[in-house]
Amino acid sequence: MARLIWVNPTRKMSPVDRSHWLTIFALTLLFVSYNIANAGINHLDIEDNEFAEFEDFDVEDVVAGVASEQKNVVHEHEDPPSHEPDKEVEAADEDEATVETEDNEFEHVDEDEYEGYEKDSTSKPDLKLNEGPKITFAQLPAHLRSNWESYYLELMILAGLVLYFFNFFLGRSKNQRIAETWYSAFKGPLLEKFALVGDDGKLENSQPGLMKESENVYLLWCSGRTGCEAVLFELRLLKRQDLVAMVMNLFRPQQDQVHVKVFMNDSDMDSFVMCLAAKKTATRLIREMADISVYCPEKKSAVEKFGLPTNFVLMSEIGEASTTLLDARVCSLINNIPEVIESIHFSDQYSGPKQTEDTAPSKMPEVKKMLIFNFNLPLKNGKSIVEAVEIIRPAIMLTFYCIDRVKRFRLSKEFKSKAEKNRQKVEEAFLKSTHAARAEAAAARREEKRRLEKEKILQDDDPEKQRKWEEKENKRLAKKRMPKMKAIKV
Repeated sequence: MARLIWVNPTRKMSPVDRSHWLTIFALTLLFVSYNIANAGINHLDIEDNEFAEFEDFDVEDVVAGVASEQKNVVHEHEDPPSHEPDKEVEAADEDEATVETEDNEFEHVDEDEYEGYEKDSTSKPDLKLNEGPKITFAQLPAHLRSNWESYYLELMILAGLVLYFFNFFLGRSKNQRIAETWYSAFKGPLLEKFALVGDDGKLENSQPGLMKESENVYLLWCSGRTGCEAVLFELRLLKRQDLVAMVMNLFRPQQDQVHVKVFMNDSDMDSFVMCLAAKKTATRLIREMADISVYCPEKKSAVEKFGLPTNFVLMSEIGEASTTLLDARVCSLINNIPEVIESIHFSDQYSGPKQTEDTAPSKMPEVKKMLIFNFNLPLKNGKSIVEAVEIIRPAIMLTFYCIDRVKRFRLSKEFKSKAEKNRQKVEEAFLKSTHAARAEAAAARREEKRRLEKEKILQDDDPEKQRKWEEKENKRLAKKRMPKMKAIKV
């Protein structure tokens, strides 16, 4: 704490006193300028550091620094000891200063008059009061450039995303090239067979051609030909745009396929169901397709009777139909390209896949007369797209031949009556299986009708109507509880 110094204004100021006051004035200016500069530096530090107000300051170092600067300033303002008389003047000044200190002329000062005044001016300030709270900083992780091993997971995810999108664009472009190559190869023959190729269902088809259903499915509608309503060509290619699907394809290999669905007219096809397919495909069709599982679930070998490869089986409802339609031309084509033919399915009772028991309909499903061909597009074994399309060309031409054959074919009376009996039995079995469900639905409708009638009677304020309705309901319940009796003639 600084001491108060009292100076008598009537006493004449000596040169030493003048020098003393100049020194004090200089020290004051230096102290003020130091505080201003220090405040500016602290202000910058506070803006850069959010925790600057919590940092610990060493007060002793600051006080020692200020004291050393004050001493240097005092020595700069003092006169150099060049003459002997000056030494005597300095000694006198020191005696005079000592006398003033010994006289202690500040004893009369009232302690309450000055704030912060203490008698023991030699006591040091309590530095612990100025100490701030200690802050413990968390240990931050090292920078990315010096700590790559901490980001292996993120780098793997990023590499996986880059690989997925690269495979997506590459696979999509390849599927598109396959579809365009197939369409350009068969556009001419299709225009000869059909009046409209590439129908999209609109009145004005400005851009006829392939319709992109998804990244791996392309559709082509054709119409305007005798013997059928329309033909749908469906290119089901591998999901090359999906990296996960391509990895799964390594464990369960699949092939690009072309599905041809011919919608026949009702008068252009007789009543029969038959299917020629590979063994694995036949097992799947029996399990999934409703018409095959009902009318021809039995698999027969096609080697002895038709001379087809051993991996083909025949499922036929009427033997006459399979014998007539699988003639020498069809069997020869199948023997030439057995890897292309997946299945040939003719049916007048086509209703799609089987329906589960939970979604079983209460009435007979709607059936259509259809011819369905599934062909494989052999792009494996290093074959180019053009070569694979040329290999599948005879199979596509086979569809037009089969349309004409089915249109001209008619069953004999014996097999016609057999086919009709089979369909009648299927309908009776369906009605019997759905009888309980239909009876339950009818009972629910009757119960709902009685509930609405009861609510209407209770809302009416006429007690006579309510009484009559209760009597009627009681009679009905009593009659329902009576045992059933049959009248027997003697």
